[in-house]
Amino acid sequence: MDLDRIAAFEKVVREGSFSRAAVALGIGQPAVSSRIQALEEDVGGILFTRGRRVSLTPMGEGFLPYARRVLEVLREGVDAARMAQSGERGRVKLGALGSLAGGLVGPALARFLRTHPEIDCTLRSADHEFLVELLLDGIVELALVTWPCGGSVQAELTPLFLFHEPVILVAHPRHELALRRSVTADDVARLARPLLQLRWWQKHHPLIARLAQRSRTALEVPMETGRYLVLQGVGAGFFTRTYIAGDLAASGLSQIPVRGFPQLTRMSALVRRKRSVPLTPAAAVLIQELRREAERLAQGPSRKSTGGAPP
Repeated sequence: MDLDRIAAFEKVVREGSFSRAAVALGIGQPAVSSRIQALEEDVGGILFTRGRRVSLTPMGEGFLPYARRVLEVLREGVDAARMAQSGERGRVKLGALGSLAGGLVGPALARFLRTHPEIDCTLRSADHEFLVELLLDGIVELALVTWPCGGSVQAELTPLFLFHEPVILVAHPRHELALRRSVTADDVARLARPLLQLRWWQKHHPLIARLAQRSRTALEVPMETGRYLVLQGVGAGFFTRTYIAGDLAASGLSQIPVRGFPQLTRMSALVRRKRSVPLTPAAAVLIQELRREAERLAQGPSRKSTGGAPP
């Protein structure tokens, strides 16, 4: 069924005559009459009674609400398409490491949604390997993963920006390590009880792995569990700073400098597939917010940290 015919029908009803409908549509009256006749053939009956004043037949009255619904849905579709083109509406599918989903993605996403409330945004939090699978399968279009990826996977991805963050030893303020004026690696191995091994990279950093071998109480746990333990005063561990920045600011945890121990840094990246559809305007704005938050975090007191991720 031709939409021009439906539009002509609705306009005749609104204007009350074929001639005024023709003026409103910017076409000739014969064209309006032709469209109405064709529409009546489509629906299988007469829609208007013709005379001095045009009026709807019972069939026309029954058809009118549906015709108007069709036109309204069409207008909504055009508006949605234009808003998507301008970045005001659309969908963004993002994945992020659990250790970055709160401290980095959270503030960026909050700013983004305040200015783009019509955007349908999906966030998936997972470990590096699962995020790469989601990205390659097209379930997410952007992902914050550890970088470099290594292997053939990296050739499939394009980094949009890199984020360097320090990895620091933390414990509860009343933990024995936090109470000492000076701490060495030997102290950490001996006094952490337990030394928490946290998988904040694709594999354990070799320096921390060797430290764990020297400790008789090393315990491998997820970062979520490790954070709970140290907040309860149990053990000490090397965390990415972004993940526990709020706890440090609230004095729930203490950063413990380790004398003579190289300072460590994890590098992550916001990536997308090389062979993928162009980014929507909404996705481009979210990327800007994520980059802005990464730059803000990099300018914090932890920026002096040096070193590198494990090879």
